[in-house]
Amino acid sequence: MIILGIDPGTATTGYGIIRKTGQNIKAVDYGCIKNRPKFSPGGSLKQIKTKINKLIKKYCPKVMAVESIYFFKNLKTAMPVSQAKGVILFTAAKKKIPVYEFTPLQVKMIVAGYGRAEKKQVQKKIKVLLNLKKIPKLDDAADALGIALCYTRKVEGKICVS
Repeated sequence: MIILGIDPGTATTGYGIIRKTGQNIKAVDYGCIKNRPKFSPGGSLKQIKTKINKLIKKYCPKVMAVESIYFFKNLKTAMPVSQAKGVILFTAAKKKIPVYEFTPLQVKMIVAGYGRAEKKQVQKKIKVLLNLKKIPKLDDAADALGIALCYTRKVEGKICVS
C-alpha cells in the first residue's frame, strides 16, 4: 500500500511517500513543494494542487495522511495554511483518496513514543523506522514522512475526512 503524507503550508508543503508491504515500511520519495514569494495567494494554492496531482498520478497512493491544524500562534499564518490544507483535501476528494488527519502531538506519540518529543528526536526515529541513510534536510519533508508513518502505525480509531 502506498501512503502519501502531507505537511501543509503555503510557502512550503512537505510530502512523504511510503510503501507498506506486510510489516515492511519503506520511504519511496519525499521532498517539499516550495512556492515563490512572487506567487499570488491563488497562484500558490494552484501550485500546491498541481504538484499534489502529479504525486498522486506518479505514485497512486491508496491513502493520504495530513497534519491536522489544531492551534495557531499567528492568525496571519493560520489562514493561509488552512487554505493550503483545503486545496489538499479537495484534491484528495476529487481523486477519491481517503484522508486521515494526525496532530503534531499524535505524530510525536506514534513515531517517537512521547508526545513532547523534540523535533530532532522524531526525525531520528523516522530515519531509523524508514531505514534512511540520513535525516531529510528539510523539516517539512521529515514531518510529512512522520505523518505517513502515523497511518501505518495507528489507523484504528481515526476518522476519515473525505
